[in-house]
Amino acid sequence: MDYITWTYFFRRLVMNPSYYNLDDISHDTINKFLSNLVEKSLRDLECSYCMEIGEDCRTIVPLTYGRIASYYYLKHQTVRMFKERLKPECTIEDLLSVLTDAEEYAELPVRHNEDQMNSELAHQLPVQVNPHSFDSAHTKTHLLLQAHFSRAALPCPDYATDTKTVLDNAIRISQAVLDVAANEGWLVTALSLCNLVQMVVQGRWLYDSSLLTIPNIEQQNLHLFRKWSHGRGKGGSGSHQDSIECLPELIAACEGREHTFASIVANELQPSQVSQAWNFVSHLPVIEVGMSIKGWWEDAEGQTERRLPTGVSDIRNDKNWVSVHADQEYMLQINMRRTNIGQQRRKQDSKAITPKFPKAKDEGWFVILGEVDKKELLALKRVGYVRNRNTISVAFFTPEKTGRCIYTMYLMSDSYLGMDQQYDIYLNVIPASIASQVNSEVSDAVCDLALE
Repeated sequence: MDYITWTYFFRRLVMNPSYYNLDDISHDTINKFLSNLVEKSLRDLECSYCMEIGEDCRTIVPLTYGRIASYYYLKHQTVRMFKERLKPECTIEDLLSVLTDAEEYAELPVRHNEDQMNSELAHQLPVQVNPHSFDSAHTKTHLLLQAHFSRAALPCPDYATDTKTVLDNAIRISQAVLDVAANEGWLVTALSLCNLVQMVVQGRWLYDSSLLTIPNIEQQNLHLFRKWSHGRGKGGSGSHQDSIECLPELIAACEGREHTFASIVANELQPSQVSQAWNFVSHLPVIEVGMSIKGWWEDAEGQTERRLPTGVSDIRNDKNWVSVHADQEYMLQINMRRTNIGQQRRKQDSKAITPKFPKAKDEGWFVILGEVDKKELLALKRVGYVRNRNTISVAFFTPEKTGRCIYTMYLMSDSYLGMDQQYDIYLNVIPASIASQVNSEVSDAVCDLALE
């Protein structure tokens, strides 16, 4: 209450009470009005799963959804909708519907006759919308995002302006959805959300060839990549002989040489278009990954680090399985090294190349650790631009039951389609060790004290 008295809202309340349906500005009237307002606001936040009011009706406890709403500047109605509509295995279409129904898009203008234009636009797009809601701001948002992914022609210039507004908010809202999925431990939904973020940034559908994200490359140009093989190149020393179907295969085929890329596309692109396309391809992040597990083992003195194989072909080989104690915290160390450093000469190269996204965006990654068999997300971490090398740590707990299990680490780009990686981690869970658990907890406590 004291805080409110220092706001402009309180000043307006005193100066123009009739606007707020107040008969007078006496102390009792204003106090009653503000008390009712605060109580209603708290109840609304409680109904939106943002906070919890204690049994004494005085204690207020913030909840995870409230923290997410606060961090991403979202309305409480939006996170309530996330809570009620998100589920463990959302598809891209499900997430697109949730994203566009966010309260933040309620104010998108639907102008005179635009309901008719929305109806006509909907017939050109792959995902159906409610045919009785073409005058809705949320339906228009859904159609604009679909048109962005399909690179469809928009009916008027106002729609291009509206698309920029939609895209400006899409990443922020999507990041909040990802945090919700991670909090609930939903692996499938989290991975689909990462793909949706990539779609928003690059302006393509997930099922499109990732080669179509290259500037000036359209559907009719894809045959150039399918019929080309390195063996036809003059003096080609590379090993790529098959047709090129995706960006990683194109990067491997070109081996950093612009003239190789030009030999593929020069027949149908102008020299300036080839240069623009190569600028995109040469800046794509090529990341080499190494992994290890750090923690305490009963048969080892002190905290140790054990390297994980990244290219396992024979899971029957015991050497590919790393023994860990049951129900204990370990640290997954992920070493990321950018192998195409030669192309990164300027400071602004940390920006992703996003021809269809209206704002400059830093290149980054989502690291997700999950157990596929249970469809459970165990850990999520965001990683910034990798200029040369970067090492990150992801904490996780081992299963309570002994035996073999497989965790999977996903390295998902937040800017590019088709550049994701995944690695299986083969764990042999052995009986729990009290000594190792105590050492692990003591080590964590010491680290926390050091941070303080």
